[in-house]
Amino acid sequence: MGKQEIQYRRSKFSTRLPTDRMYTAGHSWLKNEDGDLWRVGLTKFAVRMLGEAVEIDFEVAVGAQLETGQPIGWVEGFKAVTDIYVPIRGSFQGANEALLEDLEFLRSDPYDKGWLYVIKGQLDPTCVDVEGYMMVLDGTIDKMLGKESL
Repeated sequence: MGKQEIQYRRSKFSTRLPTDRMYTAGHSWLKNEDGDLWRVGLTKFAVRMLGEAVEIDFEVAVGAQLETGQPIGWVEGFKAVTDIYVPIRGSFQGANEALLEDLEFLRSDPYDKGWLYVIKGQLDPTCVDVEGYMMVLDGTIDKMLGKESL
């Protein structure tokens, strides 16, 4: 069985969103790997806003205890430098070594090979499913276009 995805399109932005993830208002995704182990990455929308990634760094050690919203590193793109925030409370389990070697995965395959790091912890109640994330995208894109949400 192939990966389940939902096509999303608004204005000039379109993407396929995996349905097996949880998402955050900060445009991160979380995929449950096993029990309380979560793989974390940036959505295609976040990657597009960043522009081509040129450097990434994590400033926490494996095993470090993290709080929701804590910055743990940064990614620099041609358009912006952005902090990488933790979407759930838990312990840092390590960065994606393949991504550290080849940042192209962030752009070419953000939902699979381009994941950022793994964290062990409990899902935060502010995380939403794919339908909730589509509503987040609607609001974000409307703001960018200067429209007020109804």
